[in-house]
Amino acid sequence: MTQEDRVRFEQGLVGGRRIAHRGDVLVVVVDVLSFSTCVSVALDRGIEVVPARWRDERAAALAEQQGAVLAGPRSGSGPSLSPASVRRAEGVRRLVLPSPNGATLSAELAQHGTVIAGCLRNASAVAQACAAHLERGEDAVVAVVAAGERWPDDSLRPAWEDVWGAGAILDALDRDELASPEALAAADAFRAASARSLPLAGLVSGRELIDQGSAEDVAIAGELDASTVVPQLRDGAFTVA
Repeated sequence: MTQEDRVRFEQGLVGGRRIAHRGDVLVVVVDVLSFSTCVSVALDRGIEVVPARWRDERAAALAEQQGAVLAGPRSGSGPSLSPASVRRAEGVRRLVLPSPNGATLSAELAQHGTVIAGCLRNASAVAQACAAHLERGEDAVVAVVAAGERWPDDSLRPAWEDVWGAGAILDALDRDELASPEALAAADAFRAASARSLPLAGLVSGRELIDQGSAEDVAIAGELDASTVVPQLRDGAFTVA
């Protein structure tokens, strides 16, 4: 295995599948607005998160099976794919959280290796977990995957907030580990954005959330290194690694 293969960066489900199938792989799923951020906030509150690919009767059945609360719409009063709503949630021990991007990637890529959820809030802690994984031996691989968003035709819409989140994790690693040009480019993108105070509110996804009245969610997503929790997907649920 070449040095370029040990720490890799890609975007979207198809890209994730391409890099998350070799060696002893640790997959980092990054969905800053908002799945990974929700997971980090939930685990800070002691709430386990079950990722769900669908927001329909299958998600409801999964919640019943898991003895969990099913996340509702952002417009509702309970926990949802809104970090602010998860931060306010009371009496929730386990949450089924549907998401077409982060949750879908997490469930799919768990078939290829160990999955952890990364974002800006826990970037340094996740980087430490990645570094520890690389020390396991030459076959150890870290695959950092920016989830991205969706265009109306369901194709991938690359999301800069996820590139920055992935870059924050990669930048916190030893630069000598980043032989992949894509990984270096993501790390450099984070450095450039960080010099401008991570303007998430100016990005397309950030503006969309603000227009929907979810400015607090954008602010929470930008809480760089506010959390030391590393969420790991075990037996279908994100728990503390």
